[in-house]
Amino acid sequence: MPVRQMKESSEQHLVIKTHLQNSMNHPQKHHKSAQNGKGPPSLEANNTKPHNQTSPPAKNKGRRRGRGGRKSDQGDAFMRPSSRPCTVADKPVNQAANELSASAPHISAENSGNVCDMEIGLGFPTSSKSLSFPTRPGFGQIGTKCIVKANHFFAELPDKDLNHYDVTITPEVASRTMNRAIMAELVKLYRESDLGMRLPAYDGRKSLYTAGELPFAWKEFTVKLVDEENGVNYPKRERQYKVVIRFVARANLHHLGQFLAGKRADAPQEALQILDIVLRELSTKRYCPIGRSFFSPDIRARQRLGDGLESWCGFYQSIRPTQMGLSLNIDMASAAFIEPLPVMDFVAQLLGKDVLSRPLSDSDRVKIKKALRGVKVEVTHRGNVRRKYRVSGLTSQPTRELVFPVDDNSTMKSVVEYFQEMYGFTIQHTHFPCLQVGNQKKANYLPMEACKIVEGQRYTKRLNEKQITSLLKVTCQRPRDRENDILQTVQHNAYDQDPYAKEFGIKISEKLASVEARILPAPWLKYHETGKEKDCLPQVGQWNMMNKKMINGMTVSRWACINFSRSVQESVARGFCNELAQMCQVSGMEFNPEPVIPIYNARPEQVEKALKHVYHASINKTKGKELELLLAILPDNNGSLYGDLKRICETELGLISQCCLTKHVFKISKHYLANVSLKINVKMGGRNTVLLDAISCRIPLVSDIPTIIFGADVTHPENGEDSSPSIAAVVASQDWPEVTKYAGLVCAQAHRQELIQDLYKTWQDPVRGAVSGGMIRDLLISFRKATGQKPLRIIFYRDGVSEGQFYQVLLYELDAIRRHVLPLSQIINRL
Repeated sequence: MPVRQMKESSEQHLVIKTHLQNSMNHPQKHHKSAQNGKGPPSLEANNTKPHNQTSPPAKNKGRRRGRGGRKSDQGDAFMRPSSRPCTVADKPVNQAANELSASAPHISAENSGNVCDMEIGLGFPTSSKSLSFPTRPGFGQIGTKCIVKANHFFAELPDKDLNHYDVTITPEVASRTMNRAIMAELVKLYRESDLGMRLPAYDGRKSLYTAGELPFAWKEFTVKLVDEENGVNYPKRERQYKVVIRFVARANLHHLGQFLAGKRADAPQEALQILDIVLRELSTKRYCPIGRSFFSPDIRARQRLGDGLESWCGFYQSIRPTQMGLSLNIDMASAAFIEPLPVMDFVAQLLGKDVLSRPLSDSDRVKIKKALRGVKVEVTHRGNVRRKYRVSGLTSQPTRELVFPVDDNSTMKSVVEYFQEMYGFTIQHTHFPCLQVGNQKKANYLPMEACKIVEGQRYTKRLNEKQITSLLKVTCQRPRDRENDILQTVQHNAYDQDPYAKEFGIKISEKLASVEARILPAPWLKYHETGKEKDCLPQVGQWNMMNKKMINGMTVSRWACINFSRSVQESVARGFCNELAQMCQVSGMEFNPEPVIPIYNARPEQVEKALKHVYHASINKTKGKELELLLAILPDNNGSLYGDLKRICETELGLISQCCLTKHVFKISKHYLANVSLKINVKMGGRNTVLLDAISCRIPLVSDIPTIIFGADVTHPENGEDSSPSIAAVVASQDWPEVTKYAGLVCAQAHRQELIQDLYKTWQDPVRGAVSGGMIRDLLISFRKATGQKPLRIIFYRDGVSEGQFYQVLLYELDAIRRHVLPLSQIINRL
């Protein structure tokens, strides 16, 4: 699980604006806020709505499938199967929502708030030819100027021709590492002859790039590789490969130069990809490549993460086109690797030191098998012979009971006898199972104490809480330390001495880029009129709830608490709940100080049973009224408990839950309680604060007409997860002009699919026939119900799309949005 210390975002902002009659005929002037003054800006403005007349808060109900869209202290998640329609409303949407309107509003698109010259007709799907990005109209003027250093290193654009060649290796090889070894041998053998002294860069798959043409357009080579893993005293195994290199195309660097000069709007992805591969070639040979990052135990001292894992430091590298020219982006990264330990030491770390002297339980075997399956090991009992194998499993029997045939006459010999007679190796821990290597038809047995884990294997499974905490400690750095590490990385990589960079004529600066920036003024925040402080100006990005009250505090009448922590006594839990209830009241909520039922103590392994007991007991006590809030006290290291609790509450019981860790229950702080109360209020459908400019109708592209703001992202499974679905999440504002409350929808979709499938969807209903719907429609209708207003403008923020996929995602998802907007122009008027 590689962890970058700063996520690089390729975020693009898309504004879809619906022009109706008269909606833009009378432009309003937006009054500037006196944000740098001593007092808050005046509330007097056109179309000003006082805070007590804002959109009505949603009713308190037990089942809130579409509320919040925010994450709690460890991250809430709500998954819906993609085979069912996702809805925000608690009740089924009016059937009229399936009708189509003959009239449709005109739609134009905007990017990052700048008006785009792209006009899209009403027919869909949209043609990619109609898309063009607007040029930047200017630079910001608000705020205080300053100079910041960025982790970018400017690069000179080469003046050489870049050529692309296709590579075909026979027999086909799946491993990039093996492909690279084959091509490295080919370059070594033929560079001075057939390759015309060219030093090509290779992507490890099908593409080879050169600076200047090769002496041929098509040529076949023969390459022989020797397997060095057999040891010095054994015959080498030789494998032969045929490699065909064929000219494909010449990359257009003029196009890239035009783009960097601002004379073209579309970035030439192929030319950028070639330069990126060239600059990665040497690092790929020096370090362990993972994705776009490189790792090594020599960059910084490795740190133990526990249970046989360690962290390696590394760096992320990517060539980027910027407004200041071509630059190389470098950032520090860390990832978890399996420690290169003797297998017995690894098992001792995994299960405890005493495992070597006690019998293995079934759970121990399962844990060892899960940890070692797929891991590469090397034998240590044969002197210089270091054959490597990949572990496929464990034997069901201990080593002392294992026998196998040694000849065609089915003469049987035990594993213990064989290793003693053949290698003079005495197996000490015969009560342990053997490692199975090879396939099921022809599996070999290797005693654990005769094996060592091969260095440099990334750990791809999920880390536990302790390991995550240890890894985050490694990645957390002060800016000055991180700057020094980045500079040291660039100096160590010595791009000026890189033979591939020299070959292609790429020059990299060793100085961090200096960029002009602006410190924007903080926005004024509006709180409830009954508090001592009715408004607030954050200082250095910070403020607190002292002397303030939530602008829309919700009511919690029916709540319960479940305690999963054995170290928290009932009296301690009761005291914590009382303090939290008081803080909620002080902050502006109406919070019943007494729970519906007494605090219930439960064991973590019985989470489902305990939750359902509390849920049903509460309903019985209140004579059918559903629980509004569940407080849960969790152990500090709770493993899967938190995720299980959220899943059951959100998808089975329809309960809003707030989790609190044991350490906070014992050490109660006002600051912590205030933060928890803010989370509870938002989860219940309330609002903690609003922007003063929002209720004063002074936000551009939001305040002039009813506007809904969407946010969307797709989370993909971790590396190594080959079957888990990707999770698409879409949130949308549910109030206007404040745009403070958000409803969220989450749907599962195809594995590693970036396009959000359920923005628009159709399915067959047994009664109504073909029915259309989706996440956009549900959120638009929810906005109409919550505000009483028809949204006349849509602002859509889409995160996490790579530059290579941006056009594809834009075309698909813009089309899905438009499919909803057209028919809904008539439908939502009926609600």
